[in-house]
Amino acid sequence: MILYSWNVNGIRAATKKGFADWLQKVSPDVVCLQEVKAEEHQVPQEVLDVAGYHLEWNSATRKGYSGVATFSKKKPKAVHRGMGIERFDTEGRILHHEFAKFDLFNVYFPNGTSGPERLQYKMEFYDAFLQHCEDLRSEGKKLIICGDVNTAHQAIDLKNPKQNAKNSGFLPEERAWVDKFVEHGYVDTFRKLHPEEPDHYSWWTYRADARARNIGWRIDYFFVTEDLVSKVQDAFITPEVMGSDHCPIGLKLK
Repeated sequence: MILYSWNVNGIRAATKKGFADWLQKVSPDVVCLQEVKAEEHQVPQEVLDVAGYHLEWNSATRKGYSGVATFSKKKPKAVHRGMGIERFDTEGRILHHEFAKFDLFNVYFPNGTSGPERLQYKMEFYDAFLQHCEDLRSEGKKLIICGDVNTAHQAIDLKNPKQNAKNSGFLPEERAWVDKFVEHGYVDTFRKLHPEEPDHYSWWTYRADARARNIGWRIDYFFVTEDLVSKVQDAFITPEVMGSDHCPIGLKLK
């Protein structure tokens, strides 16, 4: 089973840059998209024409902002939008899918770069999400969590850690939350399989030719609960795929 996660930075913009062709060519079992910036009725027809996918959507209340979407070849048993907390759920950041052998979260975590209030919102979202996941695990759920976490965990996960130590996305409190998440038994699949490999990134600023120079950040993740680690065959990043300031990341399960 192949799963992908991709912050497309606008599905309409990404479609103009070849998203539908990529989806048809790669043909994964599941694709989780973040920052779709559109409502379901605004999805380009050429995307809908890619055969064989069931589509789930969660838009933000605010037009052209945030939003997540999931394409899956097998229809989930159930789908939940958000986590039952209105001030987070209005931003359309979570799709929770129940499948037969695991639950899948497609999450677009908040960005904290616009100021102290937004950083506080991000940290409160982080804590609420961890609690939500822990509640589900207490019911016996096995979880896969993917998406744009908007934080590079360790120095190996971005090109210039020292220069970014005071910037949101690499702040001590943000990194400490990822530490806490991992300590609770959520395994960063890419780092599990590639523990010491540097220069693997999933986001690059559009400025200063950063992508061509590979001056990037790894802020997109696939986490699995410890009871699914034995099922992980591969976790990978595909920086050669264009269409957004992020690239797709993948997970292969047996």
